[in-house]
Amino acid sequence: MSLFYNFNIDSTEDILKLLAENLQKRRLEKGLSRSALSEISGVPSATIAKFEQRHTIALSSYVALAKALGYTREVKALLSQPLYSTMEELDRINKNKERKRGSRHEARK
Repeated sequence: MSLFYNFNIDSTEDILKLLAENLQKRRLEKGLSRSALSEISGVPSATIAKFEQRHTIALSSYVALAKALGYTREVKALLSQPLYSTMEELDRINKNKERKRGSRHEARK
């Protein structure tokens, strides 16, 4: 029996909204305007505004903003450690650590 994590506690939009709110808080704590953060990060201020207001951004832009605010280590740590809920899953994770591609069969379960 294969167990999957339940990610439906927070919707994707809820998580994007939280990321946008956190980025805006960090920007304001540092006393940076959108223009100033744009200059530091290379991300257009319109993109920053769109993210803060509508929670839409390219991953590369988000990483550039996080880096400009000093959060490189935290971004790099995202998904860096495997999570498991059963010993069977841990065994599968350890067995598949060197895999370069997934299996279509496993994805359908």
